Amino acid sequence: MKFLWVLENYHPHIGGVETLFKKLETRLLAQGHTITVITARPIKGSPMKEKRAGFLLIRLPFRSRYLFTLLTWPMVWYHARRCDVVHTTSYNAALPAWIGAKLARKKVIVTFHEVWGDLWFRLPFMSRLSKQLHFWFEKMLLKLPFDQFVAVSHSTASNLKKYGVKPSRVMVIYNGIDYEEFGKVQTQVQAQIQTHSCSRSHTHTVFTYTYFGRLGISKGLDLLLPAAAAVRKVLPQSQLQLIVPTSDKKMLKWLHQAIILNEIADYVQIRNNLTFEELKSAIVQSTCVVIPSYSEGFCFAAVEAMALGTPIISSGRGALREVVGGKVIEIESLTIEALENAISKAYQKEWEKRPARKFELTKQVADYLKLYETLSKKVY
Repeated sequence: MKFLWVLENYHPHIGGVETLFKKLETRLLAQGHTITVITARPIKGSPMKEKRAGFLLIRLPFRSRYLFTLLTWPMVWYHARRCDVVHTTSYNAALPAWIGAKLARKKVIVTFHEVWGDLWFRLPFMSRLSKQLHFWFEKMLLKLPFDQFVAVSHSTASNLKKYGVKPSRVMVIYNGIDYEEFGKVQTQVQAQIQTHSCSRSHTHTVFTYTYFGRLGISKGLDLLLPAAAAVRKVLPQSQLQLIVPTSDKKMLKWLHQAIILNEIADYVQIRNNLTFEELKSAIVQSTCVVIPSYSEGFCFAAVEAMALGTPIISSGRGALREVVGGKVIEIESLTIEALENAISKAYQKEWEKRPARKFELTKQVADYLKLYETLSKKVY
């Protein structure tokens, strides 16, 4: 089969969407399928076009996501004529993907990772006008007659239906990871620990709570940094580790300013551009991972931490209560004080034990391929 993916960002850009489609790419190409990707906002130094057996990646020269939304549809239409199914995601890629696919008379799938609805008006870092515009843009996307809405969790599916999508057009396909990869990393780190004649529990002279992932407006970083300043006062033998990409310059600038403002520059360790092995090793060696998000549609960070056996401090918002298992402390409310309290509980090892779910990559790929095949057989 021939697939066209229309995505705002793609690998090596880091995020849940990019992880999902990069894993799909590897598995689908191995099965002999053909993939064309139209994306934007290239990372400095990355080529505008990549071509190899069965795969074509086209990066359009739009630094603005909004220009990508408005001007990409002719390119989508051109390539959609030669494909079986068009696949896109929320938010900025969805509109040009729908227009181009419909003009080419092709079936189009949209994967929604999150539906925020009224949450737009409660998020930080945005002006009132920006909140209004994003709210109405999301509402417009939900009104478009995509052939299939895919939710990455039942929480997201519930919100799709709540905000107007017909239940018959909604299905759930969980994101997935390759547990074999994570198992290898965990084994390697444990071997290193044994080499130094100490157990995992004794590798930490410092209580280290780690945030890793993109610098999104919904990630709760505005709560985490002042909470860390408070934790430092009562737990001086502790450390906040931030593993974040450098691609979002605006949020990265805010992060550094907030660290200085909260007077925790010597308390926070910031790490960027880690390899897969370095990232997973850092997670395994952390005391816990902290996820203070206002909302999560799925949360790869939680699933990856679970796969590596690292405990989680979770906000419990969105899909987190559905996804997170193992050793967990759930933040009682989205406040600085509640987050500080949760971190203190983690220091005291007051973990709640929940069943740990697995989200297999092989199932995710199989579910998408089945959907692709089903839609491609339907007459427009």
